[in-house]
Amino acid sequence: MANISPAFAAHLEGEVTSVCHCWRLVRKDGKVMGFTDHDRIILCDGTEFKPDSGFAASEARKSLGLAVDTVDVEGALSSADIQEADILAGLYDGATVETFLVNWQDPVQFARLRRAVIGQLTRRDGRFLAELESPERALDQTSGRTVRRNCDAELGDRRCGLILDAPKYKGEAVVVKVEGSSITVSGLDAFQSGWFSHGVATWISGKSAGRRERISAHRNSLEGTVLDLWREQAAGVEVGDTITVIAGCDKRFATCKAKFSNSERFRGFPHLPGDDAAYGYVVEGDRFDGGPLVE
Repeated sequence: MANISPAFAAHLEGEVTSVCHCWRLVRKDGKVMGFTDHDRIILCDGTEFKPDSGFAASEARKSLGLAVDTVDVEGALSSADIQEADILAGLYDGATVETFLVNWQDPVQFARLRRAVIGQLTRRDGRFLAELESPERALDQTSGRTVRRNCDAELGDRRCGLILDAPKYKGEAVVVKVEGSSITVSGLDAFQSGWFSHGVATWISGKSAGRRERISAHRNSLEGTVLDLWREQAAGVEVGDTITVIAGCDKRFATCKAKFSNSERFRGFPHLPGDDAAYGYVVEGDRFDGGPLVE
């Protein structure tokens, strides 16, 4: 339950109230923004809440127990605050949003109603719709390791142990064409198709400098090397941008052994039988000697 000061409680019990909603948004990069459904700027709890976003909220509810409650917040894409390129770049994924009920005539009177996390952010016709999920959302996330065939480490991290500075794992390229979620680059002709699939591209020049984007597929064509990105036109990609790319890993044991020679540090369970073994039956020629499933 929200903590309400005696003065604010007295105001809420009056016959006429002057309250509005304010939202404080904290992105993953630490940037703080304030929005309100009132018609003027409100200074409250050390944050300036602006009215030019067109924010509006749906019905909110709080349930007993551990169920995940959600509320939708809708607003207009503003070039001064919320930019479409930042949404595409994923800066708002997992951002936290605090909702306040504020007496706009005396902003020192306020109550923090809830703290939520942006679960899904969609955009359409110059507007965005953010779904705010309650803190109980964290209870529905996987915690710790899971037993599965594929590796659960990130390529190059401490658990993986692979050094990615070697020339065969890293390349530099220049963007020569942008088409939807695909970019054509020059400078990677020495690498075979698929080498950078599931890898990471990092922009080192242009408006997107410092941004990172996952590569879903890599292929060579007559026009050059084509990289398919996970998000369409992520981070405002432009022709002439310079990027570095890191080799990708599909998390399979065979890839870890053949491509990276790192099978001793593989963090999956490649010998784990699957459904095909559990529901299968003996067939002549199959091997059932208890030996390894992969080598």
